[in-house]
Amino acid sequence: MRDPSPRAAGTLTASHLCRQGLAMVLACTLLGGDVSAQLLSRLLKPVKTIVQPVVTIVTHLTCSVTQLLASPKLDSAVKNWASDAGPATLRVIVTAEPGLLSTITTLVTTTLGLPLVRELPGINALVTEIDLDDLSILACDVSVSSISVDAIVRLPSEPASSGSAYSLRETLGLPDGAPKGTGIGVAVVDSGIALSPDFGLRITAFYDFTRGGVAALPSDPYGHGTHVAGLIAGAGLLAGGGAYRGVAPGAHLIGLRVLDEEGTGRTSDVISAIEYATNHRTALDIDVINLSLGHPIFEGAATDPLVRAVEAAVRAGIVVVAAGGNYGVHPDTGAAGYGGTTSPGNAPSVMTVGALDTRNTTTRGDDRIGAYSSRGPTWYDGIAKPDLVAPGHGMVSNAAIGSTLYERYPSARVSTTYFRLNGTSMAAAVASGAAALVLEANHGASPGAPPLMPNAVKAVLQYTALRTQDAAGLEYDHLTQGAGGLNAAGSLDVARLIDTTRPVTSYWWTGLVEPVTTIAGETWSWSQRILWGSWLVWGSPIDTYEEAWTQSTMWGVDHIVWGSTVTGWDDVVWGSPETPWASQIVWGDELVGTWYSDHIVWGSADDPATTAWGSLAEDEAGEGASGAGS
Repeated sequence: MRDPSPRAAGTLTASHLCRQGLAMVLACTLLGGDVSAQLLSRLLKPVKTIVQPVVTIVTHLTCSVTQLLASPKLDSAVKNWASDAGPATLRVIVTAEPGLLSTITTLVTTTLGLPLVRELPGINALVTEIDLDDLSILACDVSVSSISVDAIVRLPSEPASSGSAYSLRETLGLPDGAPKGTGIGVAVVDSGIALSPDFGLRITAFYDFTRGGVAALPSDPYGHGTHVAGLIAGAGLLAGGGAYRGVAPGAHLIGLRVLDEEGTGRTSDVISAIEYATNHRTALDIDVINLSLGHPIFEGAATDPLVRAVEAAVRAGIVVVAAGGNYGVHPDTGAAGYGGTTSPGNAPSVMTVGALDTRNTTTRGDDRIGAYSSRGPTWYDGIAKPDLVAPGHGMVSNAAIGSTLYERYPSARVSTTYFRLNGTSMAAAVASGAAALVLEANHGASPGAPPLMPNAVKAVLQYTALRTQDAAGLEYDHLTQGAGGLNAAGSLDVARLIDTTRPVTSYWWTGLVEPVTTIAGETWSWSQRILWGSWLVWGSPIDTYEEAWTQSTMWGVDHIVWGSTVTGWDDVVWGSPETPWASQIVWGDELVGTWYSDHIVWGSADDPATTAWGSLAEDEAGEGASGAGS
């Protein structure tokens, strides 16, 4: 184990330091005891006055080893790096206390002499590269709110050898005359978008955040973003592609490239793209952001930088859709596992999507949820996810010819212009297309009215979802299917009824609709349920303009007072003393939270006897912890 103390770099006695001049004498007198020579040399550089470096030293050399490793300011990845042997430096996102970003910038660049990789003003943070000495200073500085790893983001998808030979729009219940997303803009934050006749002139802007966010011609060296864009808005014009139209073939696309030619990137690049989209949403005409990427959850949603960025986008009026992750099975045993949702799918207000396998048919009765599709609840916060599931297995869409995926996996090519992939990446793209249709349908029914709010779009898609069953005919639990399978046709029926000009708490439907949808000659009932935080809310909550659907409300907050149209609710995360998923955590063998009579402290295990749930290994040995409330 490495010693993360500031003294680890080597120490000099006070007498040695005091020989170096008056500034050192003052520093030694005020500090008392040994200090790191390396730190002092950096803190006193450049020396313009005597007073300033002394004040800096006194302010920042206050963090002991114990304080550092126990600091609530550090995410789990940073703590692991600090305590285990590993790289000498780590790239991190440092969040300032409100109004103190400039103070932190000065501390990082001038006092510590560290590189400023970029600022992230939307979340009051910056990106830099630190060593252990730097961490000990930053973690105990009162101006620093949190320190998070600038994590590598990856794509929850993989090549597929068989799958969808049918019309995607048909399996979603959409006839030829249904809306096509015309006038709606979808930002694809991914590996890029390759030019194609299937997109025509509908790629209206493209920025490359692997090169600092410069405007560029559309491109996709990896090939994933093009596939995602095709599922959202491909026109299916290319030879052999008649069945491969996207969900919203009339929508326009804004390409925000954040991943390299190997399909990896940094969280800070993704945040930069999201902040740019949020700040320029009007100029770029962005209504939906698709995030078919993610990283493991290292901290609670309140401090997770990626979550904070997407929540800000939602508050700005953008519908944000994220892949739930492909961690639905335990990596060692292959058994179904829970708690595998990735960031930013843990963001409360984001529409997090799991993957359906449609079994290569239009009918919905044989749909199954992919074993790899991540289940909830979210790590640390215990939020019920996913929000819903959508077609994501064996999905055929546009290929970026010559890209890494295209060249590496020739067996996944359907033709020279189409490619097949599996994953929640694909499912998120399908849901983004459906969100575009909902926005168009609502606007078309009420021209001139304010647009439907992101929370309302999410509620409509959940309320009209179709409950799905496994091969034995048993309905999947809500931490596997969310509200159910995406039902685009039903969501349009509801979207057309909503009048956004009506006041909050009033009835805002302009008519009635039967809560069923017919697909491939079979009639299916809607779920008529909403997943709100850890709660399953049922009744008719979306026929009224509830406070929950307003733009300023974060999804899942507990202060909402539901109207009379809500007939009941259940806690689907902690609803019984023997929570069935608690013994099947997918992420490994660490204890997750501690139960204190009426609440959970996530990410801690102060007393194993009160642990909310234990590890897979403990459960297999018959010693798994019981659920909350035990």
